[in-house]
Amino acid sequence: MSSRTVQFKQVDVFTAVPFKGNPLAVIFDAEGLSTERMQEIARWTNLSETAFLMPPTDPRADYRVRIFTTAVELPFAGHPTLGSAHALIDSGYEPKTPGRLVQQCGVGLVTLAARENGEWAFAAPPASIVPLTDAQNERLATALAPAVIDFSAPPAAVNNGAPWLVVRVQDAAQCLAMSLHGGAREALEALVAQVGTHGIAVYGPHEPGGPATFELRVTLLGAENIEDPVTGSANAALATLLSAQGRRPGTAFTVRQGTALGRDGRVSIAYDDDASGAPIWIGGRTVTIVDGTFCL
Repeated sequence: MSSRTVQFKQVDVFTAVPFKGNPLAVIFDAEGLSTERMQEIARWTNLSETAFLMPPTDPRADYRVRIFTTAVELPFAGHPTLGSAHALIDSGYEPKTPGRLVQQCGVGLVTLAARENGEWAFAAPPASIVPLTDAQNERLATALAPAVIDFSAPPAAVNNGAPWLVVRVQDAAQCLAMSLHGGAREALEALVAQVGTHGIAVYGPHEPGGPATFELRVTLLGAENIEDPVTGSANAALATLLSAQGRRPGTAFTVRQGTALGRDGRVSIAYDDDASGAPIWIGGRTVTIVDGTFCL
């Protein structure tokens, strides 16, 4: 069988410190690969996501990306968006507009902007928000016990291309102590399937002066059944829900994620109230860990 060699990078996203973020495999020049082949490669890399870069079909875009977990293709995901942008710039690509990139993916066009501190940030795609019913809230409270849900910020299914059930608990310590095992996990699997999300994103506030504004933990439930180290789409969902509920902690805040897995992911979130539609920007650092070639 004939093969070709393309550029490959494995990057660590939402961190400036190697091995503390969320790894992403990035395969360049992927045009011509079938969906089945991309899924096969993503299963083989065995990372939370693998990104396949190719020329855009929309002239406004700098590049096109297809994003795969080990089980399915995603129309959008946050850490592959930042990781793909970093990998492309790291390879020597010059954006059509300096300091800006436009990514074409399953949800359409996503804009990215360079920050002065070395971060890139993406404009969160529009999201739908569906609060839980009273019965669903009761099941959720039982499954998450002994963690105490803060129902003054009602749990909701938020879908920006990657759907998450976003839940606030009383504080960061409860978020970190949360344990999903046995019956609790089974109950949550049934609930997230009912509301149509990939999993659950639980967050709690840190004390003032803490390491971040919020602690976040994201657990995929169903086919993959793992805790995700750092999740850009879930952070975007959190930011969207906070805004909708009138609970924004100012125009910018930070999130720490991955602590329970021995990681130290850091996400910066900013509300651009001067722009049309008041977009939400999700930012973070990325470092290249592996730089080489891939045999397709």
